[in-house]
Amino acid sequence: MSKLKIASWNINSVRARVPIVGRFLDEEQPDILCLQETKSEDKVFPAELFTSRGYVHHALNGQRMHHGVAILSRVPLEEPGRHDWQDNGEARHVGARLPNGLRLENVYVPAGGDIPDRTLNPKFGQKLDFIERMTRWSEDLKEPTLIVGDFNVAPMECDVWSHKALRDVVSHTEIEIEALARLQAAHDWVDLGRKFVPAPERCFTWWSYRSPDWTKNDRGRRLDHMWASPSVAAQAVMHKVHEPCRAWERPSDHVPLVVELSL
Repeated sequence: MSKLKIASWNINSVRARVPIVGRFLDEEQPDILCLQETKSEDKVFPAELFTSRGYVHHALNGQRMHHGVAILSRVPLEEPGRHDWQDNGEARHVGARLPNGLRLENVYVPAGGDIPDRTLNPKFGQKLDFIERMTRWSEDLKEPTLIVGDFNVAPMECDVWSHKALRDVVSHTEIEIEALARLQAAHDWVDLGRKFVPAPERCFTWWSYRSPDWTKNDRGRRLDHMWASPSVAAQAVMHKVHEPCRAWERPSDHVPLVVELSL
């Protein structure tokens, strides 16, 4: 294998999106798919959807009706593990090592509620603490790593449809952006999205279900990310956002990201 294609997608219930997950796999043919917000216990995870297509290696961390992450792979997954960065047992992370030595981490950061104040809104404090635990982990990270998932933070002004309108809205507040910047600096993470789509070019990965026509007003945010260790980022030859998936039947409010690494 000279190249490795890895996809990441907040699917917002994998069992509810079986048709579009199958379509995406058939059309894009990634070697590995990382899912967030699967909302499925491991015992009822739709494994056949993946094994029938050659994704026979699974690393699952599921939870009934909420959260949940999964790695589905055509290549072996070694040393699977979970971090409890939420510090309450929620299923928000799963990781594994690939045969080439790359560590792949799949994370679903909490949304953080509606009020950007940890005193008034404990969920916001949990989100900041989650990112802080990721930062402490990143500081000690020695091996080449790719971390993907729904970070639930749009860090740049151009990562949202209107910086002015959203600067006090959770996912784009100054305190979240600063927390994410500390996380990025802790390992010199390379943001592959902006490596291939430089700011201030438009690049959104999420559009609210509340919008009657997401294509017309285009009120998107870049909440989903792929970050790589510097040595891994040097191997990245392609990164894309599959925006058309947002228009498929019964879509997720997020769209998939895909990176291709030259090995």
